[in-house]
Amino acid sequence: MAANPPLPSPTPISLLTAQHSTGHTHLIIGSNPLAASRATQSLSAGAKPILISPTPPEELHYTLTQCITSGQLTHLSRPFESTDLFTLGREQVDNVVDAVFITLSPKDPSVPQISTLCKKNRIPVNVVDCPSLCSFSLLSTHLDGPLQIGVTTNGRGCKLASRIRREIAASLPQGLGSAVARLGDVRRRIIAEDKSSSSGLDSEGLDDSVDQTSDFNKLVLEGKESEEEQKTRRMRWLSQVCEYWPLRRLAAISEEEILEGVLNSYHQLQQQKPSPTGGDGPRDKIGRVILAGSGPGHPDLLTRATYKAIQSADLILADKLVPAGVLDLIPRRTPVSIAKKFPGNADRAQEEFLEQALAGVKEGKTVLRLKQGDPFIYGRGGEEVQYFRQHGLGDRVVVLPGITSSLSAPLFAGVPPTQRDVADQVLVCTGTGKKGKAPVPPEFVESRTVVFLMALHRITGLVAELTEYLPEEQEAAEVKGRRKLWPVDTPCAVIERASCPDQRVIRTTLKRVAEAIEQEGSRPPGLLVVGRACEVLYTPEKGRSWLVEDGFKGLDLEFGNDLAAGALGVAGLA
Repeated sequence: MAANPPLPSPTPISLLTAQHSTGHTHLIIGSNPLAASRATQSLSAGAKPILISPTPPEELHYTLTQCITSGQLTHLSRPFESTDLFTLGREQVDNVVDAVFITLSPKDPSVPQISTLCKKNRIPVNVVDCPSLCSFSLLSTHLDGPLQIGVTTNGRGCKLASRIRREIAASLPQGLGSAVARLGDVRRRIIAEDKSSSSGLDSEGLDDSVDQTSDFNKLVLEGKESEEEQKTRRMRWLSQVCEYWPLRRLAAISEEEILEGVLNSYHQLQQQKPSPTGGDGPRDKIGRVILAGSGPGHPDLLTRATYKAIQSADLILADKLVPAGVLDLIPRRTPVSIAKKFPGNADRAQEEFLEQALAGVKEGKTVLRLKQGDPFIYGRGGEEVQYFRQHGLGDRVVVLPGITSSLSAPLFAGVPPTQRDVADQVLVCTGTGKKGKAPVPPEFVESRTVVFLMALHRITGLVAELTEYLPEEQEAAEVKGRRKLWPVDTPCAVIERASCPDQRVIRTTLKRVAEAIEQEGSRPPGLLVVGRACEVLYTPEKGRSWLVEDGFKGLDLEFGNDLAAGALGVAGLA
């Protein structure tokens, strides 16, 4: 049984679309300043506007006059006639117009008649200040090159929509639209050069409504990529850049950086190792390396020690999963390198970072290895300490803890890993072993909560391992010696991007979790929580296969007593 669709909103909302209007015929009825605005918008979209108004040309708004004089706008100096809808359009659609914009006052008796006629003939119509007569509305729009951002209040307040749009636009880094154009050019170039159309990656991003697919971070073993995966390596890296790099960094990316970092990289996985000394020669002073955890995602959850390290480091080497809110705290003067980790290149990217860190320390720099969560909880922190010890720098390593997502993410999803009479133990484990090997699955204990990290990309295999016996277990002579399997109706929760603005929680059972992820898509990083604790503060809706909760309620400390409900996100779970 598939998941039930989300319950409809009590008040219907608009279906937001981006309409391609090149060559379309738009009728504009009226001649006030708003008509001039509609004509400008129509021309910007590549349409051919026709103004219908008995107003003499010399009395028209200045912008309208300019557009008419330049030949961009056709003016029919007469009242609207019903036949205009079916005679002024394109030949390809039997001369029916593509859209109608009515800028006359809604009190004009002709306005309801025109609206009714348009709706009857399925011609999109927009009437100023009268949502009930409209079949579509225009958004308050921010435009920056190919980047468009629209806001609507669904007719509740156009001034408020404009305010919200301005606030959103002001929060974006300058140059983001140009970066979108540059990255789009790179994407098309990669498709042409790598001939990756058969992989389906060339269609990625064409529909802005689609989230990451469930196999966005699927396991690809280094040296064991298929021929198709090798051909799409650069596209996979570009996808990771767009998904994980902070917007500020993306906005500032130059064409040279794109060429060096994407187009000219990863033809081969072998890269030159950095020199152990800088361009100015070796320094007498030996630096140090700091391994620090950045917590689950929200910058307010950094430890003070890690924040001080971010502010004082000479070089920062950040994992790709460190969220933008944390990376935005890095001073502009500090060089930052983000791990080029994508499926199939994780080990090589790790080696490259270790080499960079070693070179920086030998140059006398303070190098910060910034990780998500806690560096010693599936963060390879111990391996990195061993690496520096092997190179005689063990006494130059400092490790700073971070709030691990394995315990904080359940909290932000309203899942208490321990609860009297429900769960008295917590097990944190990985869903993927070294080189992609499946780890030994934990047995079922009714009072146990299990948190799986690095598991969602192989969720189908993990569920099978938990609920079914492995081949070697099936061959065991003694049935009572086998581990206890997990019931398929065990509650579980998928928690993605915990404490980030786009946090998402999928509440379901082991039986449905793989299907839910396949249908809802992937939003890494994420983890899986399994056990009865998942339903302590949440009562599942009968007959519903899974529930998706989007958004993080924040950590606004100014609201005092509301903090608990806001941080935990449990207000609506009871």
